[in-house]
Amino acid sequence: MEDVYNHTAITYAACTRNTLKGDFLKVILEDVGDNLFNTDPYYQQGGDMVRVGGMGFTIDITKKMGERVSNMTLLSSGEAIDPKKDYVVAGWASVNPDADGPPIYDLVKSHIKKKKVITNIGNSAIKVRGA
Repeated sequence: MEDVYNHTAITYAACTRNTLKGDFLKVILEDVGDNLFNTDPYYQQGGDMVRVGGMGFTIDITKKMGERVSNMTLLSSGEAIDPKKDYVVAGWASVNPDADGPPIYDLVKSHIKKKKVITNIGNSAIKVRGA
């Protein structure tokens, strides 16, 4: 549990499930990317890049806001993310004060108890350019 808490123990730990359009997924990735890679240090707000599962994308950190993220695909089929299509998205660490779901550390603990052994399979679906 120490490792679980090291990675998930925050004051806004509620898990959420939402339906988002494909074009909004890109907006989120672009916005978070801009917090990290804006060329003007006064606009860099720190943090880390959104972690995703089930989709891949390319981010070019040398490009400007709105042009960094491309090649968004579903890993299960290789199909391109459709800007107009709805996608079910689960997450945690929402800054929305109304987020109402179980804490992420409880879900991770439950998953580990059920699986017994967790294997890191790596992720090559996210491509970073300009680094």
